[in-house]
Amino acid sequence: MILGRKVRLFPSEEQEKALWRSAGTARFVYNWTLARQEENYNNGNKFMSDNELRKEITLMKKEDEYRWLSEVSNNVAKQAVKDACDAYKRYFKKVSEKPKFKSRKRSKPSFYNDNMKIKFKESSVLLEKVGWVSIKINQIPLGKKYRNPRVSYDGKYVVYGVEMEKPELELTGESLGIDVGIKDLAVCSNGKVYKNINKSKEMRKKEKKLRRLQRQVSRKYEMNKIGGKFVKTSNIVKLEKQIKLLHREISNIRSNYLHQTTSEIVKTKPSRVVMETLNIRGMMSNRHLAKAIGKQGLYEFRRQMKYKCEFNGIEFVEVDTWYPSSKTCSECGHVKTRLSLSERTYICEECDCVIDRDYNASINLSRYRLAA
Repeated sequence: MILGRKVRLFPSEEQEKALWRSAGTARFVYNWTLARQEENYNNGNKFMSDNELRKEITLMKKEDEYRWLSEVSNNVAKQAVKDACDAYKRYFKKVSEKPKFKSRKRSKPSFYNDNMKIKFKESSVLLEKVGWVSIKINQIPLGKKYRNPRVSYDGKYVVYGVEMEKPELELTGESLGIDVGIKDLAVCSNGKVYKNINKSKEMRKKEKKLRRLQRQVSRKYEMNKIGGKFVKTSNIVKLEKQIKLLHREISNIRSNYLHQTTSEIVKTKPSRVVMETLNIRGMMSNRHLAKAIGKQGLYEFRRQMKYKCEFNGIEFVEVDTWYPSSKTCSECGHVKTRLSLSERTYICEECDCVIDRDYNASINLSRYRLAA
């Protein structure tokens, strides 16, 4: 099985400029490919293959206007064309939405590095047309074939895939139900509760600091408004850099917590994990809960649980959205006709059972096969 690995980069000033050039080239070529495909489609022509577009890129490099494309590795532009074409193919197959143009401000700066040319040492990595870049000492599996290496420069990371053998675990035979939500990230049928990290003191403090910095930069923009245009001063640049770093820190804390939680659940070695299918898009349409749901990262939690169960040989089961896990009594099986979101304690009218709503749902999910 191919698993992703992430390595922290520590580039010099010159290397940093080279990394930004590669990321900018990848974004430009990706957008250019989307524009060419749109133009070709509007003219009533067939879909252009990535080989045709790569030939056009090669001719563009000979023009004075686009000579800067040759300053970075040839593989950066080639892979950007392939990525854009693959995105359209997934759209035609109705697997994903229509690809969008990458914004300079909002898109993640990243680019491809040839997997045959990337080389790792204990404290450095060789990147095309960048050179040997210092990295954080880590447990890199040396001498293996690396899959689809990508340099994500916004966070200064190299992300790559490596073939790993599946471990042989002795499973417990337990069927574990997991109910996810906003109050708590996950409530398991074995009684384990994983709290919502966004309610922690540390995260509240960081979010408060972020709001304060955003207000400061907003006021500075208003103060430096000249003739209806905003002027970006050096102080604004400094504040925006602080905001960017704080956003990244908050995002990394949430991502790390999800990985820790999913890994801890898998390490209990259940034979089966049952979760409810989540309609995240529908949940995000609720303007009162959208922000809280977005912070919680429920889709990412499910994605991690799925691949970690697969890697460890654990059966992963997804229950239909309309399965009444919350409305069903885990003691007698009685199903309530109505259960509002504000009712956090489940009280059964038939057997007088009183139980936490989320814990009750997780027990019902763990018995899903028997109830279906």
